[in-house]
Amino acid sequence: MTSAAPDNSRNRADALPQNWNPGAVEAPMYERWVAAGYFAADATSDKPPYSIVLPPPNVTGNLHMGHALDHTIMDTLARRKRMQGYEVLWLPGMDHAGIATQTVVEKQLAVDGKTKEDFGRELFIDKVWDWKRESGGAIQWQMRALGDGVDWARDRFTMDDGLSRAVQTIFKRLYDAGLIYRAERLVNWSPELRTAISDIEVKFEDINGELVSLRYGSLDDSEPHVVVATTRVETMLGDTAVAVHPEDPRYRALIGTTLEHPITGRQIPIIADDYVDPEFGTGAVKITPAHDPNDFEMGVRHNLPMPNIMDERGRITGTGTEFDGMDRFEARVAVRERLAAEGRVVAEKRPYLHSVGHSERSGEPIEPRLSMQWWVKVESLAKAAGDAVRNGDTKIHPTSLEPRWFDWVDNMHDWTISRQLWWGHRIPIWYGPEGEVVCVGPDETAPEGWVQDPDVLDTWFSSGLWPFSTMGWPESSAELEKFYPTSVLVTGYDILFFWVARMMMFGTFVADDPAITAGKDAKRPQVPFKDVFLHGLIRDQYGKKMSKSRGNGIDPLEWIKAYGADALRFTLARGAQPGGDLSVGESHALASRSFVTKLFNATKFALMNGAQPGELPDRATLTDADLWIIDRLEEVRAEVDSALDAYEFGKACEALYHFAWDELCSWYLELTKVQFAADEARVASTRIVLGSVLDAVLRLLHPVIPFVTESLWQALTGGESVVIAAWPQATGIATDAAAAQRISDTQRLITEVRRFRGDQGLADNQKVAAKVIGLDAAGLTGQHDSVTNLAKLTEAGDAFAATASVEVRLSTATVTVELDTSGTVDLDAERRRLEKDLAAAQKELAGTTAKLGNEAFLAKAPEDVVKKISERRDIAVAEVERIGARLAELSGK
Repeated sequence: MTSAAPDNSRNRADALPQNWNPGAVEAPMYERWVAAGYFAADATSDKPPYSIVLPPPNVTGNLHMGHALDHTIMDTLARRKRMQGYEVLWLPGMDHAGIATQTVVEKQLAVDGKTKEDFGRELFIDKVWDWKRESGGAIQWQMRALGDGVDWARDRFTMDDGLSRAVQTIFKRLYDAGLIYRAERLVNWSPELRTAISDIEVKFEDINGELVSLRYGSLDDSEPHVVVATTRVETMLGDTAVAVHPEDPRYRALIGTTLEHPITGRQIPIIADDYVDPEFGTGAVKITPAHDPNDFEMGVRHNLPMPNIMDERGRITGTGTEFDGMDRFEARVAVRERLAAEGRVVAEKRPYLHSVGHSERSGEPIEPRLSMQWWVKVESLAKAAGDAVRNGDTKIHPTSLEPRWFDWVDNMHDWTISRQLWWGHRIPIWYGPEGEVVCVGPDETAPEGWVQDPDVLDTWFSSGLWPFSTMGWPESSAELEKFYPTSVLVTGYDILFFWVARMMMFGTFVADDPAITAGKDAKRPQVPFKDVFLHGLIRDQYGKKMSKSRGNGIDPLEWIKAYGADALRFTLARGAQPGGDLSVGESHALASRSFVTKLFNATKFALMNGAQPGELPDRATLTDADLWIIDRLEEVRAEVDSALDAYEFGKACEALYHFAWDELCSWYLELTKVQFAADEARVASTRIVLGSVLDAVLRLLHPVIPFVTESLWQALTGGESVVIAAWPQATGIATDAAAAQRISDTQRLITEVRRFRGDQGLADNQKVAAKVIGLDAAGLTGQHDSVTNLAKLTEAGDAFAATASVEVRLSTATVTVELDTSGTVDLDAERRRLEKDLAAAQKELAGTTAKLGNEAFLAKAPEDVVKKISERRDIAVAEVERIGARLAELSGK
């Protein structure tokens, strides 16, 4: 029954659409939020600060599921803190993405048959800027579709003037401190892009290649020789040694001697090194220092020559052989064929499955290559980054990932920061006519006639400054004073050691800078962020990693179109736990959309019945159902707060989902239908309780599902926006355990009657005449109308004749529901149900009897445990007798 609702609440219900249509609501709602200034941070505010910097997506990028997860988590944190009264800065921006952006523009030029060299450096960079203005930043509009509550007025770009100044400043400080140097070392080289690339831009894939065993030295078995194996035969042109283990008896006599290189003819030494595993293969290893990381380290230890046999395009060069000028893969075949013709190929294994690093940008196998590059000396910087976590200045969530952090920063190698590109922060090093070198800071100029280094900095160098450069560093600013250090960094654990480590190193390096320390507690370390929350990878519904090759990727924008941004966000947040991977599929999105719809329909029902939040009536005047839902709300609020404080988003969402669906919608709303049919005072109090509970639920859910909660909250409360509403606070009122137990008993009783009806195949809306016996003894006198209404029972008339009964053991007594199911009950089904219940009762009786008959158990078990088992046995005895009697009764029919 629907009670008459006040006109204003019915008007508010009419303001809602018939059905929730996110596509028609979300975009204009988001723009209203932005226009209202809800996401703008005030650096002069007296509120406590809370700040997050958005991990800057590439200017070339589009929103993928990893971004969607990141952004959902950050927006959830920011929206909640805003509601809790914090001054929130969520600062957005984009990364210039050196390699990716330059590649995009070069491909556009190639369509017209042009290269960047046709334009020269300055004109090409102008074209990149043109592309950025016209086509870059699509992801920012996609962020709006997701609902990101960022401060767009503070949007930053890693190549804007302020950040460029920060890059020049820290480069010079590091250079002057002796922490930046130039050296020839091994790097990940991309022949197609013709630049060094970072470790994070190298993706390892298993490929079917070949393993070729080669014979060095004499072809006569009686004369000195060794056999080595390689998957890259062409690199043997750069071999400068063969290494064996010093204790390997097979080669002890050869250590210190030389063998003739089979192709170049030069003499190469046989060296001893503990790195070699004598149990692997032949126990001998070819050493190519300029083209293998382990060989390079061995070459340094043994002072070996390091000839670079490949140019920047991956072509063989400088060997003085017929292979010069060949592409590396062409040379691989040609070298093997020549060695085979000479009888030096001892064995070939093909196909040979092995892992090969590929460039993420170009897709080609990377080439370890000796190259002159600029490097950061990381030892002291990495130690400071490690100490920040060890000392508790920065906390990693989950703590289980701390050992991986320490393993990384404690064993970090020097970082190559130069890239052979045109787009990016150009290295501020200048060379004089006599070979002089000077590092030029942002307020300095190079001497006339000097030439600047042609390379640019690794993208990770500028993004490593992101937490403080975006707030104005190296200058002092109100933002740095108010919002730095940032509160939390949210990112995937897969880039913990790349981006997070860079930010920690740079952040601790400038920790004592006056622009950083201004207005701060001098005793508090100025780390870039206080917390680091690391989430896992998104996998498909079968737990497989999403990838283009598998074709199992999900476009979050397609999900937004199909299900709405709220459904996407709830799906991701519900699966997000510290450090854990999450699996998502269409079924998850459908479930989330159903939840949003359920919430929408529940609020419409409440509004149609006049629900509105207000000061709760005196608890003494409330029904058990009212007390129960209010108290459960408080318990859920506390659980949600605890979970969100611990970054357990999945746990918070689960608590809200089950409370809203299983308790508020499935039970309390149904119970209010009885209360709305009562007297005027009961109707009035029910409206306030229902309205207040819904108000709190919508506020608790808003950070995760902002759009539907905004529409519903405004309709329910008439307030300006839930975005700026207060977060629900603890009530401080003790819960009513007795009322909760009575509602639990009522639910159990209704559920058992419903189960009986289902077993009999009765339609949901089919009324059945019944007598409910024992409610008084069970303390449920006040629940009579709720039981009969929700169980679809009618009062027994004069002609009532019980044909079936349901006995339910509750917390204090047994309640019997006698039903007149004449012509409606399936007797065979009833027998099967009773037989199933009898078997369960007999099993319980046998188990408890056995335990109570076990003297050893009785001697050790606590008294209260024995008492509970004895009570369970008594109940089982009664159940066996009751069900047996009922079955005997049915056998006569």
